[in-house]
Amino acid sequence: MSFVSLRQLVAVAATVASSLLVPMAAATQLPDFTALVERQGAAVVNISTRQARAERPQMPQPFPGIDESDPMFDFFRRFIPKRPEFPGADPDNPSLGSGFIISADGYILTNAHVVEEAEEILVRLADKREYPAQVIGADVRSDVALIKIEASGLPAVTLGDPDKLKVGEWVLAIGSPFGFEQSVTAGIVSAKGRALPDESFVSFIQTDVAINPGNSGGPLFNLKGEVVGVNSQIYSRTGGYMGVSFAIPIDLAMGVQEQLRSKGRVQRGRIGVAIQEVTRQLADSFGLPRAAGAIVSSVELDGPAARAGVLQGDVILRFGGREVDASSDLPRIVAAVEPGSLVAVDVFRGGAPLSVQVTVGEWQDPKEAPVAGAPTRLLPAPNRLGLVLTLPTPAQRRERGIDAGLIVERAQGAAARAEIRPGDLVLALVIGGRQLTLSSTAEFNRLVGGVQPGQQVTLLVRRGDASSFVSLSAE
Repeated sequence: MSFVSLRQLVAVAATVASSLLVPMAAATQLPDFTALVERQGAAVVNISTRQARAERPQMPQPFPGIDESDPMFDFFRRFIPKRPEFPGADPDNPSLGSGFIISADGYILTNAHVVEEAEEILVRLADKREYPAQVIGADVRSDVALIKIEASGLPAVTLGDPDKLKVGEWVLAIGSPFGFEQSVTAGIVSAKGRALPDESFVSFIQTDVAINPGNSGGPLFNLKGEVVGVNSQIYSRTGGYMGVSFAIPIDLAMGVQEQLRSKGRVQRGRIGVAIQEVTRQLADSFGLPRAAGAIVSSVELDGPAARAGVLQGDVILRFGGREVDASSDLPRIVAAVEPGSLVAVDVFRGGAPLSVQVTVGEWQDPKEAPVAGAPTRLLPAPNRLGLVLTLPTPAQRRERGIDAGLIVERAQGAAARAEIRPGDLVLALVIGGRQLTLSSTAEFNRLVGGVQPGQQVTLLVRRGDASSFVSLSAE
């Protein structure tokens, strides 16, 4: 019989314990983001805007009720933290945000609310170079904006697939919270496909990444260093970070920017139905095997759905081959379809499935819709400058004191970027060194139609009592 010494037992126990601790330590090791930040940080930019202010707001006293000569003033100044003077917090630069470069020639993606009503936009790169930027287009509904700086050879981000994101996966944000540039925060994906009130066209990625004012428009990265979202909103009772942040999926944002770049605006599909959520009780009453889909609560008279035979009480289960799991999915799916497309819609009716073909219409923002009872007037397509012009009536000529000129009904694309607005009066066209007075829209469109793409065109534009020459590039 052999005996094991106490020393041998201790050695064996130590070996077993160490073998158990190694995998535990490896399992709890946190990711290292340093390489990701070094690789992608140069493509993240700081955006500041300037807006006209009638007067500068009065800065509040740091310690109300205490005079600066009072000995207690010095005590409070030393030991009670005051509100920091954040970089860029100038009253003339009220908007601070972030963005990221998507192409080496200077196209930058950000939030629409970052550049909204901005008179001047300044982009600062990670290497401290600064460039003025122009807005190519902005879509308020998705909160996506495309801006451009005149530069080349810039570092651009790598784009990822948000559909491959998993809840619980690590993600990282780089931005300028409160103007502190190149700030890095990390967290996990809290949820996917999150619907928010009044945001029917975006299926948000919810994270617990620390996002604060100034992070808006910045990128959300996965661990591969790919952009999977655009940081857009936070849920907060205080105005600051509370652990709930929302990002726009990058595939949706890129689709919006492509339309902004090519058309100057975003077209969305619509089918003309009102819908509601399928609860468990409703699913049972309709004979559905599970609580999924969108119940059609009403159908617009002579709308796309009505013309296709969709009825009140139908439950839409699939649209264009895509599953409608919740009612909030349907508006986003329909909006992503190009108007005029013929789409198969699978519905559940009377206890049985069936399929109908719907020709998708074009959605219009209610803010831009005509007033009820007002005559509907169809405008022609914009010309190559992005303008829709009409001939002024005799009453308008007398009111404005003009003999010639055309009224701007719509401005998009190149015209919008040149800040031409509806209501402006285009008095003349300068082309080939000659200033031509305009007397008909047909003549104007004929002259513009002969301009080569990229060629500069100058217009004499009158707004109010002031007239100025505006140069823009033909598309």
